[in-house]
Amino acid sequence: MKRLNIFTGALALAAIMMIAPVCVHAQEDGNRDEFGNIVRGPYETNRFGDNWFIGAAGGINVFIEDGYGAKVAPSLDINLGKWFTPSIGMRIGYQGLNSRITDGDLLQKFGYMYIHGDFLWNISNALSGYKETRFWNLVPYLHAGFYRSNGIENLDVTDNQFAAGAGLLHNLRLTDRLDLIVDMRALLVSGSAHGSAGVAVVPSVTMGMAVDLGWPNFTRTATILGAVEIANAERMAIVETAVVALEEANALLEAENTRLMNKNKSLTRQVADLQKAESADEDIISGLSPMTVYFAIGKTVLDDTELQHLDFYADKVMEKVRKGSKVMVTVMGTADSNTGTRTRNAYLSEARGKYIMNLLKDKYGISPENIVMKSEIIDAKAKPELSRSAVISY
Repeated sequence: MKRLNIFTGALALAAIMMIAPVCVHAQEDGNRDEFGNIVRGPYETNRFGDNWFIGAAGGINVFIEDGYGAKVAPSLDINLGKWFTPSIGMRIGYQGLNSRITDGDLLQKFGYMYIHGDFLWNISNALSGYKETRFWNLVPYLHAGFYRSNGIENLDVTDNQFAAGAGLLHNLRLTDRLDLIVDMRALLVSGSAHGSAGVAVVPSVTMGMAVDLGWPNFTRTATILGAVEIANAERMAIVETAVVALEEANALLEAENTRLMNKNKSLTRQVADLQKAESADEDIISGLSPMTVYFAIGKTVLDDTELQHLDFYADKVMEKVRKGSKVMVTVMGTADSNTGTRTRNAYLSEARGKYIMNLLKDKYGISPENIVMKSEIIDAKAKPELSRSAVISY
């Protein structure tokens, strides 16, 4: 009956201790995002010296084993541990002091020591997200280690045993570095450690204080990513500025390209017009026939008859030359070699050509740039009257 009351009380206490943190967590929303979702890791890896803690606690234990009566005895806990993430940690510790059992009417007192290692899981951070200011953190854990008993009289015992079990750690935040801890643990060890068969159970509840060493908190990677995002945003702003500048430059280039294209079209039209003009010039040239005017022997000016011939030619033909600026007029002044000296004939042929050229410029309005003047002496075989002339050709 006594044992049943102990188990019932322990279960009730465990239920209260497990429900209370859930109620507390339900009131906390400091670790939620703007959409109300719980924010969890990953987290930045801290330095080796950060997130350590050391704790000391005192309380009671009860030794339970078939054939013995359970008795309450004092217990002591000392632990050193480290949190690797907000949810995962490990610690090593000492549990012990003494215990008492009754064998019939005989009360046995003995001491024990349990050196153990614990694997810690902060279920509050795991399920509700990390919050450094949370008041109550619930930490279930598994433990195993070396168990040694001493001071048991008149019994055949095996002093050194392997022991293991599970526990529930309640961590109540008082300040940034100081916590109140309530540790509920169940230890299973071979009964031979106390001179009996079977398995002995040693439940214990201790309360004490824990001090955080090093930097006690964690930085969510999202914070680091936020800084990276800010840096990226700054880079993106620079890139966007460059893009805007490139777009403006591209717009200027497109405008310049449009201007050049329009100019090219204009030049193409001009080339086409010039080609048409050249074609027209060729038509003009092809429509013009050479003309010959004749001089009297020894003369360098035309008589009235030949001047009329030139006037008629100019009225009917030379108008085409005045319209075609690219038409070149060639004036060939000649003299025959049958009469006079060669020097005299050279003078006559050149003078006759210059005479006609001046008439074309001054009387008929032909541009000097479009006139080429030549002179020559006609071979003696030609007819003399044909040798005293000026030929206008194109």
